[in-house]
Amino acid sequence: MGAAAVAGLLAAGSLSAQAQTELTMYYPVAVGGALTDVIDGLVAEFENEHPDISVNAIYAGNYDDTRVRAMSAIEAGNAPQLSVLFSIDLFDLLEQDAIVSFDSVIETDEEREWLDGFYPGLMENGQIDGETYGIPFQRSTIVLYWNKDAFEAAGLDPETPPENWEEMAEMAAAVREASNGQQWGVMVPSTGYPYWMFQAFAFQNGHRLMNEEGTEVYFDDPAAIEALEYWVSLSQEHQAMPDGTIEWGTLRQNFIEQATAMMWHTTGNLTAVRNEAGFDFGVAMLPMNTQRGSPTGGGNFYLFKDSTEEEQRAAMTFIRWMTDPERAAAWSIETGYMGVSPASYETEALRNYVEEFAPAAVARDQLEHATAELATYQGGRVRRALDNAVQAALTGQMSPEEALKQAQAEADAALRRYARSR
Repeated sequence: MGAAAVAGLLAAGSLSAQAQTELTMYYPVAVGGALTDVIDGLVAEFENEHPDISVNAIYAGNYDDTRVRAMSAIEAGNAPQLSVLFSIDLFDLLEQDAIVSFDSVIETDEEREWLDGFYPGLMENGQIDGETYGIPFQRSTIVLYWNKDAFEAAGLDPETPPENWEEMAEMAAAVREASNGQQWGVMVPSTGYPYWMFQAFAFQNGHRLMNEEGTEVYFDDPAAIEALEYWVSLSQEHQAMPDGTIEWGTLRQNFIEQATAMMWHTTGNLTAVRNEAGFDFGVAMLPMNTQRGSPTGGGNFYLFKDSTEEEQRAAMTFIRWMTDPERAAAWSIETGYMGVSPASYETEALRNYVEEFAPAAVARDQLEHATAELATYQGGRVRRALDNAVQAALTGQMSPEEALKQAQAEADAALRRYARSR
């Protein structure tokens, strides 16, 4: 190769280095484990395929920590171009004028097709007024994990999880009794995201906690009170669940160590449980009362406003790459989070995985019975009011009715100006 050609190549290389679009992405890790390694691997693979784009992934703790870090960066004039944040952060992000809709960035029919390719149930928390602001990424529903060996030891059919609330209480009590008090029957976490678990109970009792506009909540409805009374009864009446609060962060370990025969947890823990459990376990949809149901949960990709058009296009290239069916399938297998599109479950990889490991399809199948996660304006204040109510009831400080009436009053105060302005 001649010197001129080499010089030309070097010049082209330096030009492409100069032309590289740099992206910053804030990212939460909500289920622990090696997810950061998975994301780092995906980012490296993307950069290898797209040498003109670099992605700096900043791990910022849980979802709330990540939102605070991202908003602080914006205030400091150092806004990220994209982030994975709670799907329920939408109203707050809009109010702070922090994000742009994907509709305003897409340019082609192919991109529109991509935007329309996700499960509608996962899009509920990402769309408002016909515009899409959040793209599903690490998405989940709450599922029931049960220890088949513990069921068998208690004289229960190890292949049959509880179908309804009554059965769950009875089976949980049977396990507790058969183990001479050495093993709890069921644990439902009440730290981390208590409102999320409570929303599942309320929805199973036929009740939706908020309106679609994010301006009203219905915490003290009789169906909601009944749902919290049932949750409290698992420990108080049935002695099948520990008193007080149950830690979100250590519950998976409690299940793996067989401290409990059943747990309610995110499907995002599925792969870790599969890798670590030294016993046969199953995964089922949550038990019902008047209907089946779970809120969806997890994180969406957002595009931030203080970005150049070039950065927004590069961010969308990355998000499209991350949510491609093959990649969504691999992500689901690696983590237990759902494949976010029907197309991801049609890939050979995920089709084979589901065939070999049926629990991998439970969260997807439960989408049919899912509801949007609790999302409102002043979301942090509203969820905190409900979290405090749940914990007050579970620790015996207040009756479920008193606690939910107080949460309703606090939420109404937080939402008053929004209800008036609409």
